[in-house]
Amino acid sequence: TGFIRALIGKLKQDYAVDGRRVFATGISNGGMMSYRLACELSDLIAAIGSVAGAQNLECRPAQPVSVVILHGTADLHVLYKGGAPLRMVDVSNPRVDRPVSEAVAFWVRHNRCGESPAKENKGKVAVESYGGCAAGTAVTLYTLKDEGHTWPGGTKWAFWADEPSREISATDVIWEFFKNHPRRD
Repeated sequence: TGFIRALIGKLKQDYAVDGRRVFATGISNGGMMSYRLACELSDLIAAIGSVAGAQNLECRPAQPVSVVILHGTADLHVLYKGGAPLRMVDVSNPRVDRPVSEAVAFWVRHNRCGESPAKENKGKVAVESYGGCAAGTAVTLYTLKDEGHTWPGGTKWAFWADEPSREISATDVIWEFFKNHPRRD
């Protein structure tokens, strides 16, 4: 995270960067990296978007961070309910992932959100939004029923990869979330 901290500092020094709008997002390992940045750089990161990632680290953020999570229930690379992957690209580094529910519960607790989420179902997409969180933050979970290890609304990245959902665009959902959740210093 030292490199990312230095990179953010350099970008803020050289360009007109709004320090209240520093965000991180990624899929799979990139989603896991986003969690790490939220945990270790909460003084800089306003919000993260994790797609098909697991929060597999001990997390001690100093400040609240808004979190949006998109995860498919049929993901065999990073299981929705946690556990060892059923499919792995990097078999030389075995791991056991924590469940999505654990990441949601952590951020709801850390951000001091209301305990009962607003719930909405749209086709195969279930949305749980926690509001009333500290410093204007929020925690939102998009559960994609029967979705594999994909970027919803994206393109299939390999002939053997899962087909992304067309019911939702992760890019649009995450950007909308980020726009609505700058850091409130």
